[in-house]
Amino acid sequence: MSGRVVFLDRASLKARVRTPDFSDSYIEHDQTSTAQVLERLHGAQVAITNKVPLRAETLRQLPDLKMIAVAATGYDVVDIPACQAQGIRVANIRNYAVHTVPEHAFALILALRRNLLAYRQDVENGVWQTSPQFCFFDHPIGDLFGSTLGIIGEGVLGQGTARIATGFGMKVLFAKHDGPRHEGITYTPLEEILEQADILSLHCPLTTSTRNLIGEKELRRMKPTALLINTARGGLVDEAALIRALDEGWIGGAGFDVLTTEPPTQGHPLLEVRRSNFILTPHVAWASDGAMQFLADQLIDNIEAWQRGTPQNLVI
Repeated sequence: MSGRVVFLDRASLKARVRTPDFSDSYIEHDQTSTAQVLERLHGAQVAITNKVPLRAETLRQLPDLKMIAVAATGYDVVDIPACQAQGIRVANIRNYAVHTVPEHAFALILALRRNLLAYRQDVENGVWQTSPQFCFFDHPIGDLFGSTLGIIGEGVLGQGTARIATGFGMKVLFAKHDGPRHEGITYTPLEEILEQADILSLHCPLTTSTRNLIGEKELRRMKPTALLINTARGGLVDEAALIRALDEGWIGGAGFDVLTTEPPTQGHPLLEVRRSNFILTPHVAWASDGAMQFLADQLIDNIEAWQRGTPQNLVI
């Protein structure tokens, strides 16, 4: 079998991507706008997308499309019911960011817990130079040892974050939820976690049931010293409520690697937050060099396995 394979947003992946071994036409586009999708996928059997949406109205006009390979774990950019109706197989990436995302989460946690941004700003502003002694204590510094980490999402990323937490001597609580659960994990109701956690870290997918999972009610229930960490999906948190929580002191701080709209438009409210207890990074928790190369290799493995009739990592 030969076929046309089209990568819609190749620039989203900084790694070497090999050509599928069966393809007689492999095409890469750095970026693809919504208006360009139909033309670029015309006649293609396989589409590769990271963040380019593939919705029902577009898929209905692509009768040759047989497979969508998502260059990410999250597949909310793909209309899954439409793919089911058309018999299009969808595969995603599994277990590629098992180290880089938990490490990034803890980079945010440590920076916030120890007030590194505030102290760095003070040094840049000359505060240390005028200190009457060898150091100063203008901002609280919290240990991780003995504190409680609440985790929403007990997949490989949530469990990887839990392992790091255990190394720091933290208590870990996994949030109870509907649907399948992992064996060997003790679950705690989310309401209790919100009240007990010194740090709450999100590692769950964005679905209709998890959108705005953390809103005003949940933020108000958290400790006033607690940190909220989101390296999963922006839509999990009500961003307007988060800004109020930071401004009014409902929580102690937040570290985010994701926003509801990416890339954000100029003037996005969270881009305007200038606080030492808020850190925003540009959706790079997943993007260590090693993780991206692992992703790129598995991406093509998924396509070749589907072509051989032994599909792997299927969503549907």
